[in-house]
Amino acid sequence: MGYYLNVPASDKAQYLLNNYDAIPLESAMQAREAFKEGFGVVCVVDNGPFEAAAFAFSEAELEEFARPDPRPKTWLAMDRKLAEQLSGFKGP
Repeated sequence: MGYYLNVPASDKAQYLLNNYDAIPLESAMQAREAFKEGFGVVCVVDNGPFEAAAFAFSEAELEEFARPDPRPKTWLAMDRKLAEQLSGFKGP
């Protein structure tokens, strides 16, 4: 099951950068490193008519979003507890 951050519909990455001190990452490789360091990792996927800001709550979930596909993706790192809160994640 995916968990998505409930933030305004347009330019989600910029919103998270401006309002929640998210850190831009250049690649999925950097996202993996940030995850290992304990950050909350968010992948903002541009689906054309809308964006989705997905919380990579596990390594498996991160790898799903890291799979190549034609959609543009923006990777962000942020406080993990905050990412959990914004996405409604209630995991272990």
